[in-house]
Amino acid sequence: MNRRFPASVFSRGQEPDARFTLANERTYLACIRTALAFLAGGVALELLGLELHPGLRLAASLVLMVVGMLVPALAWIGWARAERALRENKPLPASLLGATLGVAVTIAGLLLILAILLR
Repeated sequence: MNRRFPASVFSRGQEPDARFTLANERTYLACIRTALAFLAGGVALELLGLELHPGLRLAASLVLMVVGMLVPALAWIGWARAERALRENKPLPASLLGATLGVAVTIAGLLLILAILLR
């Protein structure tokens, strides 16, 4: 019996070409690297003690760290949705990450611009 995790993905459809499954996994791992970069950026922003408005610097740091914690969950959901679509020979679903990352970077950037202007 094949007991691959998660069963909600691997119990569906047929095994796709391994190249597509591996590409889906590489995308997931790239998202994990992105999450690590967001976490590191948020920590560095706060710990470096840059001479910026402290409240806005903290807010930008928290935005980066929260997104760094959110991205792995969204990446996992995206991986599972794409893998199911591959297994069921359906079109790939839209990514949940693009808009999330775009909004987060925009908010953090605006907070940092304000922090620089108000220092």
